[in-house]
Amino acid sequence: MPFPPSAAPDPARRRFLAGSLAGLALLATGPAAARMRRPRELALHHTHTGEQLRVAYHDGSGYLDDALREIRHFLRDFRTGEEHPIDPGVLDILYELQCKTVGGCKPYHVISGYRSPKTNAMLRRRSKGVAKHSLHMQGKAIDIRLPGVDIRHLYEAARSLKKGGVGLYSRSQFVHVDTGRVRTWGS
Repeated sequence: MPFPPSAAPDPARRRFLAGSLAGLALLATGPAAARMRRPRELALHHTHTGEQLRVAYHDGSGYLDDALREIRHFLRDFRTGEEHPIDPGVLDILYELQCKTVGGCKPYHVISGYRSPKTNAMLRRRSKGVAKHSLHMQGKAIDIRLPGVDIRHLYEAARSLKKGGVGLYSRSQFVHVDTGRVRTWGS
């Protein structure tokens, strides 16, 4: 029995679907996926405290609780000493960004990690560039620079990830990245 015209198999559609599935398989097994299955390490230097941290926060199979506690302490609100869990997605953005920009484990300079509501309110009084509901207060944002990498190059590399918010603060020489919705700003 012949197919009705609306149910007839479409060879072009089948090729498109097969190609799409092959493309998805390639993405799942491509270089970025392979990078994310390896152990992930970050090197950080806090510009306000002078502290340094080099830590493997993921072993290739899962996040490491002890390392996440170290990072939580390192990225504490340096003004108040308050700590807050850091979204591992922020760490993954830094890891991917590091591979895209320098291909090595050069230490990020951290300007701001977690911010307590008290610190955020104080900074808002001083600057119009501080959001009232900043993702820093949820441990979902970090402000960084990477020595030896032009700040605009770092910004463009972060934007290309399409993993969250990216802000360029060229006067202060840092880039903001967060795990919120994808958006960009800055000059």
